[in-house]
Amino acid sequence: MKLLFALLISTAWTFTGAQYYYQGLMDYLENRLLAIEDRMQLWHEQSHRYHTEMKDFKKLTAEAMDGLKNHHSMLFKDLEGAAARVDRVEQEMDYVETQMSPRACTNRADKVVEQEAWELKESRCVEIISGIRSVKIMKRVGSPKGMWTRDPRSSKVYIFNGTSGDTIYQFKSVLDFSRSLGVTGSRSIRLPSEWTGPGSAVYNGYLYYIKQEAEADMQVVKYDLLSGSVTETAMFPVEGRATVYNLNPETVADLAADDGGLWLLYAPSDSEPTISLAKMDAATLDIEQIWDTRCPRENAEAAFVACGTVYVVYNTRLASRSRVQCVFDVNDMVLSEEAPLIYFPRRYGAHASLKYNPEEKQLYGWDDGYQIIYRLTMKRK
Repeated sequence: MKLLFALLISTAWTFTGAQYYYQGLMDYLENRLLAIEDRMQLWHEQSHRYHTEMKDFKKLTAEAMDGLKNHHSMLFKDLEGAAARVDRVEQEMDYVETQMSPRACTNRADKVVEQEAWELKESRCVEIISGIRSVKIMKRVGSPKGMWTRDPRSSKVYIFNGTSGDTIYQFKSVLDFSRSLGVTGSRSIRLPSEWTGPGSAVYNGYLYYIKQEAEADMQVVKYDLLSGSVTETAMFPVEGRATVYNLNPETVADLAADDGGLWLLYAPSDSEPTISLAKMDAATLDIEQIWDTRCPRENAEAAFVACGTVYVVYNTRLASRSRVQCVFDVNDMVLSEEAPLIYFPRRYGAHASLKYNPEEKQLYGWDDGYQIIYRLTMKRK
């Protein structure tokens, strides 16, 4: 009986201990769940706060971006207005210079001495180019290669787009050309035959251009821009299809006009390593005299004549900085090794053509489709 009583007390004690153990375990689990719930509540509150702050930050950022866009738009408009005003001032200055600039090497009496010997005219021109004073990029019109020039005896400007064609474009002035959209507003002139290469010249109301058909001799054509008719032509025997400049094979010959009249730069044959110069009678296209300039055709890209002096411009096949590297004077007043080495400012590519205007002491250059004006400084030979 005592043994049974002891067993019952032991069993009750064990049951009571297990009950206390499970109760403690439940209390522990409940506390852990409460702690997890508290942390989840805290995370939810923090996440909500972060989300609210992010929305506020995004709103502020959007407002700031809108403000920056408006400020940028206003600044861009101000810059456009300033650029337009600067262009307008430059154009007006160009126009004033066009109307008022003196002739480079001759006086007014020379204008009526059209029948005098060209040697006498040349003797009055005693200046040589010493450097490039400034550069002005007018616009970009047409093909990478072409030519533009101004008649020294008028304000009219002529555009030759490409390396051949039967149409040219005439503008009333440099100012009109700079204000136009492309070639709109120009007078389109259809020629009776195609011009070949960017080596034409406009002089005293006449267009002089090169005509060369397949397997035919080179021909110089004189075209009256006023009447619209051909007044003279002259055959110029050149072997094969020799080109005057190695870097511009489209230029079969290059006509130039200065105070002394009309000149022709050419290569007699493909085997001839140097450039030849011919003085032509602007009225009859007769050849008056021929010189070997001793300036190499290799790496030459263009040339021009000013005051009876030939300036040959050189470059590299991978277009670099153009430079006058060879000079030839028909009166032997300038030696090539004594002439200043003139570098052109680096622009876009290589010159397809360079045309000198003695009235303005300026070069009209065509560089990768850009029409550029180089203002020159002169000194006495």
